[in-house]
Amino acid sequence: MKLQSAPLLFHAFSSLALGNSLTRSQEFHSIKRDNSKNTGSMLQLSSDEDFHFGILRVLGLAPYQGSDIGEVLVAANQIAPGDFESYYTAFNDLGNRVHDAASAIDSKVHPVSARNALFREATYYRSADFYLHGNWNDSRIYSLWAKQLSAFDKAIALLPTPGERVTLQGKGFIIPAIFFGSGLPGPRPTMLMCNGFDGAQEEMYHAIGEAVVQRGMNVITFEGPGQPTVRRYQGLGFIPEWEEVVTPVVDYASSRPDVDAEKIGLWGQSFGGYLAPRAAAFEHRLAAVVAFDGIYSFAQGIADQFGPQLEAVYQSGNETLFNDIVSEALANSSTPTSARWAIQQGLWSFNTMSAFIWYEKVTQYTLDGIIQNITAPVFVGDAQADMFFAGQAKILAEKLGDRATYHLFHSIDGAGEHCSLGAAVLSAQVVLDWFQKIIS
Repeated sequence: MKLQSAPLLFHAFSSLALGNSLTRSQEFHSIKRDNSKNTGSMLQLSSDEDFHFGILRVLGLAPYQGSDIGEVLVAANQIAPGDFESYYTAFNDLGNRVHDAASAIDSKVHPVSARNALFREATYYRSADFYLHGNWNDSRIYSLWAKQLSAFDKAIALLPTPGERVTLQGKGFIIPAIFFGSGLPGPRPTMLMCNGFDGAQEEMYHAIGEAVVQRGMNVITFEGPGQPTVRRYQGLGFIPEWEEVVTPVVDYASSRPDVDAEKIGLWGQSFGGYLAPRAAAFEHRLAAVVAFDGIYSFAQGIADQFGPQLEAVYQSGNETLFNDIVSEALANSSTPTSARWAIQQGLWSFNTMSAFIWYEKVTQYTLDGIIQNITAPVFVGDAQADMFFAGQAKILAEKLGDRATYHLFHSIDGAGEHCSLGAAVLSAQVVLDWFQKIIS
């Protein structure tokens, strides 16, 4: 999940309700990230802060075969700030070009070349889909996903130890998962991985999975309700009870002879930095948990973005007014990319057309009353320039007390963005060294 937008992002929605003299455009555009105060600020890849983050997200997969820098930068140059269609076109065209290149490679003769091209193809088709979720009837949401799944499946079949797609049974839903084996003999430590608000399990292989396998451990990625494949093909939005997703994955991992059941970790990425600790409060077979980045209350994080004025409209119970305010802002072309995308993705991933109901659902996502049930050690990652969940990682670490290892990733190291995007090698070194120490 990215949701890296500036603090109080949705306060402009509130101004509509109260007749604030500022126009939406004025108020939205007064909310800017102040890089002048951050000596480690990163070169911006787009004047649109949200597109900068999206492009950086794709670039950040390059160390572990998920993209190539030059071709991404060429695509980035075709993207017009605030133009969702130009974002789609740039990455879809890139995906098509890489698809053609991959198709021309004889995978039996050049398996590594074919695999790397296929991985990149999958990444670019996922990226092309990213800003399309405002229209649930857009057929590209499904056609692009089919392309990325096909390319990724072909790629993992060419790994030295081929990846294995499995489906696991949850309570009323199916959990798609992928097992990536270390290829080493005997039962191995294993990291379970889930993404967050908007990310696919396929992305997790490049974000951290390959780094785990390089260290002689297994990886199992998975998705639950609200996440890309389950949302598309089962029509299910997020559920608060994330342990109902994680426990079947732990059951599966523990059943495999190549998994050391005493050395299973759980990595939650972005919104997964809330979901993983939530699951760990109920699933006690985990040797360690990684909250990257840590979130204590997703509910509070969203409430902080909406601000007190729109919160007051919600508390009044006036669903019509609440939805009208949000809809009017979304329809205004001056509304920043970050606000439009966040609401559209929220409605999509929670499977509701009502912003009021989405907000109502979000209020359930807090560790209040259950954090004391977490028994496993937790690595709590934080990012210095994370502009959406600022402060949440520290709260999580403080609430966990001695169970937490808190680590702040700094902007001067290129690791200050949400989930330290762009610093995959550094963050893997820090977190996986910690995990290996925990299980040793």
